[in-house]
Amino acid sequence: MMQEADNIFKPMKDITFEDTVSHQCGVTMNDSVEARAIADVMSRHDHITVTYMPAMIRIDGIGKMEFKMDEISEELGREMTPHLFEIATSTHYGRMVMVDDNTVVLFGDMNEMMKYIA
Repeated sequence: MMQEADNIFKPMKDITFEDTVSHQCGVTMNDSVEARAIADVMSRHDHITVTYMPAMIRIDGIGKMEFKMDEISEELGREMTPHLFEIATSTHYGRMVMVDDNTVVLFGDMNEMMKYIA
């Protein structure tokens, strides 16, 4: 006899705000030379998952993801600026902050991001 599984879905009245918070962040990019360089650099981090699809590359993380333009530039073989980076990663989830000319951080936790904005 087959055992009945519990329903994984909750009624709206039983859902709390804490149930909806994941602290995940990530980007989805069209597959390109720039996207592959970004993915190669980010794949070296333990808390990052890189997924290659036929026409896209997805990079997901928990907490925050720190993108260093000098590391990406070295991998790419030419300069990557924060502005070019934002074009390549225009589809993202989380909160993106350009910390300085070399660093773009993607936050999964809005509270952590708040200390970087005025």
